[in-house]
Amino acid sequence: MQFVRPPFKGENKGHYTAGVISKGTLYVSGQLSIDPDTREVCQGDIRAHTRLALDNVDRVLKEAGVRRDQVVFCRVYTPSNTYWGPINEEYAKFFGDHKPGRVIVSTTELHFGCLVEIEAIAELDED
Repeated sequence: MQFVRPPFKGENKGHYTAGVISKGTLYVSGQLSIDPDTREVCQGDIRAHTRLALDNVDRVLKEAGVRRDQVVFCRVYTPSNTYWGPINEEYAKFFGDHKPGRVIVSTTELHFGCLVEIEAIAELDED
């Protein structure tokens, strides 16, 4: 097992690692729509929250040496299903032609008042 720790500057007090590689798979812990360097919650609309959460996922992928097209599945959490459309559009821009499996889950409030949290699973290249 290998732990992936992007050089986020903000202190995260949660008891987890941003990413874990195990048996050829990268597991990206839920990335909120919070700046991991300043620990400030996104102040924009749902699109901005989605982009920030995806950017955070991307930072973990890059630290692990994994491309976006290696992502096989994502879980997206949001406090309202009314956000589905804009989340889907930003998600499609992020992944382009690549379409990993996905679920969008309507939840109660997310931590810190964030509007989006995204976790991902990716396959590593075989050596």
